[in-house]
Amino acid sequence: MNYQPIIGLEIHVQLKTKSKMFCACANQADEAAPNTNVCPICLGHPGALPAANRQALTSGLLLGLALRCRFNAVSKFDRKNYFYPDLPKGYQISQYDLPIAYGGSLNVGESRDIGIIRIHLEEDTGKLTHEADDHSLIDFNRAGAPLLEMVTEPTLRDAAEAKKFCQRFQQILRYLGISDANMEKGQMRCEANVSLQADGHFEYTDKQIKPLAGYELNAKVEVKNINSFRSLEKAIEYEIKRQNEILAAGQAIAAETRGWQDHGNKTVGQRLKETSADYRYFPEPDLPPFIINQDLLREAGARLVELPQDKTERFRREYRLNEYDADILTADQNLADYAEKVFSELAGWLRTIGDQAAAGRTNVYKLAANWLASELLKHLNLNRQTVADVKITPENFSELITLLFEQKINSSAGQIILNQMYQVGGDPTDIMVNLRLEQLNNDAELEKIATEIFAAHPRETEDYLAGKTSLLQYFIGKIMAASRGQANPQLIPKIIDKILKNK
Repeated sequence: MNYQPIIGLEIHVQLKTKSKMFCACANQADEAAPNTNVCPICLGHPGALPAANRQALTSGLLLGLALRCRFNAVSKFDRKNYFYPDLPKGYQISQYDLPIAYGGSLNVGESRDIGIIRIHLEEDTGKLTHEADDHSLIDFNRAGAPLLEMVTEPTLRDAAEAKKFCQRFQQILRYLGISDANMEKGQMRCEANVSLQADGHFEYTDKQIKPLAGYELNAKVEVKNINSFRSLEKAIEYEIKRQNEILAAGQAIAAETRGWQDHGNKTVGQRLKETSADYRYFPEPDLPPFIINQDLLREAGARLVELPQDKTERFRREYRLNEYDADILTADQNLADYAEKVFSELAGWLRTIGDQAAAGRTNVYKLAANWLASELLKHLNLNRQTVADVKITPENFSELITLLFEQKINSSAGQIILNQMYQVGGDPTDIMVNLRLEQLNNDAELEKIATEIFAAHPRETEDYLAGKTSLLQYFIGKIMAASRGQANPQLIPKIIDKILKNK
C-alpha cells in the first residue's frame, strides 16, 4: 500500500518587545544574569495580577494581516494547565478557542497556498540547564516572555516544502520587524506533526483529515527539538521513513511526541501525545476578553510593509530580473533595500545616456543583481557581516556597475576595486585611476602587445596558424599578462585574427 505524508507545522516565535507578555520586566532573557529580569507576576506569586502587552498584541495582528487572516471580534486568554519545573505558575497563559487570528495562508510557490489554522499569543517558560546527573538549574528570565504560535493546516506535501514554508515565514517575521526569528537562538522554534495515510482513503475537510468509509486514520507524531531548517527537513524525512517501515511491518503508529537528535540523525520517543483535554483549558480569570476593532487593526496595519514575495515579484517586473536573482536579493530586507537604492541610482544614470537607456536597462540591472548576489554577498559571508556593516554606498556601488557595463574595467579589475571599497570605502573611479586598472580598448596598443607576443613565441604561433586553435586561450592569457590585466578580453580574439591574417 502506498502512503502519503500528511505534514503540519506549529511554529513558536519570540516577539521583539520591550517588556514581557504580562508584566513590565525587560524582555531580555539572554542579556542579563540569571533570574534578574523577574517579578512576582512572571514568577507566579499568589495575588500578582497580569496585564496584556499591547505591543505584542499589535504584532500578532500585524502578522495576521500579512498572512491574510481573519480576526475574532472578541478574543481572550486561557489557562493551559500542566506541571513542569520551568513553569512557575503551574499553568501557562495562552489562547484556546478564541485566538486573535485564523484562516490565513502563505504561498510556497507553484500556486501552493498553505492554510493557516490559527495565530495566538502566549507566554514562554523558564529555561532549564542540566548541570549534572543529579540536579538542574532554572533561569526564569525567559518566563513570561511574549510568544506567538502559528499553526498550519496539515497540507504540506514533503520535507522540502515544509522547510521552504518555514524559510518564507521567517522572512515575513523579519520584514515586519516583530522577531529576529533566529532558530539557533530559540527565537523561532518549529515543530512538525507527521502522519502517513493510505492514498485514496482520506480527504481534507474543514482543515481536518477525514477518513473515507472503512479506513482508520493512522496516528500523527509530533517532532520537537528542531533548531535549524536543515534539521527540520532531515527530521521529517527520517520520520516518514520510520513510519513507513512500521506500517510495512503491519504495526500501528503510536501517537507520541518525539525529539530530533542532530548527533544521531534520528527521532527518539519522549512521551505520549497529549490532547487538549489533558491541559484542562479554561478562560483566564485575571485577564478580561479584548475587542479587536478597526482602530486596533489600523494601528497594526500602519506597521505593514511590502512583504518579501511581493518585493520579489516587483523586482522581477520592474528590473527584469530572473527568479533566482530576485529571490536572493529579497531574502534579507536590508539587502533588498540596498539593492533598490543601487537600482535607483542606475535608473538615474540610464536617463542621462538617452537613447541607449532602453537597450541597456535590462542588462545593467542584471549586471548589478549579479554583482550584488555573488560578489557582495561573498564578502559579507566571508567576514560574517550584514549589509548594515558595508562601507560601500549605493551610489558608489552603482558607479562600479557603470564602469563594468561601459567596459571601462574588466571583471578582474572590478573585483579588485570592490575589495578595496569593501575594506575602506571610496570612489570606484578614483580607485581605478590610482591602481591603473582602466581597461585597455585601444586597438593600436593591443596590436603592438600582440605582435610582441607572437614574435616571442614563434613555435606556438606556427602551431596556431597550422590549425591548433586551442592555443587561442594561451595567447589571450599572454596578452592579458603583458597588459597587466587591462586588455579588453573581448577585443583580443579580433586583434589576434587581424594580425595573423597577414602571416
